[in-house]
Amino acid sequence: MKLFKTLCLIFCVVVMCSCHDKTSNTENSSIPNDTLQSVKKPKGKLFIIGGGSRPQEMIKELIDISDFKKESYLVILPMASEEPDSAVFYASKQFKGIGIDSKKIKGFNFEKGKENKAWLDSLKKAAIIYISGGDQTKFMDVVLHTPIYDALHDAYNTGTTIAGTSAGAAVMSKKMITGNEHKHKEYTGEFTTIEDKNIEISEGLGFLKNAIIDQHFVKRMRMNRLISIAIEHPNETAIGIDESTAIIVEGDSVRVVGASQVIVIKNKKKSIETKNGLLGADGLELSVKLPGSKFAF
Repeated sequence: MKLFKTLCLIFCVVVMCSCHDKTSNTENSSIPNDTLQSVKKPKGKLFIIGGGSRPQEMIKELIDISDFKKESYLVILPMASEEPDSAVFYASKQFKGIGIDSKKIKGFNFEKGKENKAWLDSLKKAAIIYISGGDQTKFMDVVLHTPIYDALHDAYNTGTTIAGTSAGAAVMSKKMITGNEHKHKEYTGEFTTIEDKNIEISEGLGFLKNAIIDQHFVKRMRMNRLISIAIEHPNETAIGIDESTAIIVEGDSVRVVGASQVIVIKNKKKSIETKNGLLGADGLELSVKLPGSKFAF
């Protein structure tokens, strides 16, 4: 009788363990792969430049934070530019000007719908990937939902520094400012209103999931646009980077480098009001960050 009770107890334990394993496997299988991957902190850094001229000291800092070694190389992606060859030439010239051997600089002008496996493999192993200026929508039209996008994320996750200037800065965030307005179709470069449902947003590279980047910021007086973004996207930090200035992002930590300022706006109260097509909000938090300043998202 005692033996029978012991066997019954063992049987119950085995059944319970089996059920727990199945439940755990079911729960894990219900979690999307991209969610599981997002839990892992990327080993790479972001070097996001607001456009304009790039001081040599700022570019040297890009090289330094990337732990650029004798065997390292960097890749320039010029797909945002109307003149890709020129974009590669001038970016290469600046890198060579601070002592980078020309043999360590590669330019990959990917074309939409055309894969180059050798280039993709090189992207994943680069110490730095530098995205040129131009039109951010043009860049994403080539990259989004392609192996190039995947290779960029593989590189960032394993330690590559992703750098970009102007359009190359705009593409860094998940929600990307295109530069267009819904209510004012003719592009003037001037954002004279703070209206609801006006600033066009599309999908960027998604390295920043809780921030939206604007560039050429102080120089081109884009405050109205950033305020609109901050109000309508209260879960993201709105960041305006001026020309000749960059932010270095490592995890949730941000440091300002370069010659000018970075504007940071947060809609902490998640306040959104509209009246006659105009946007309003209470409790917006605005900071003006100088070179050397640090902040967190």
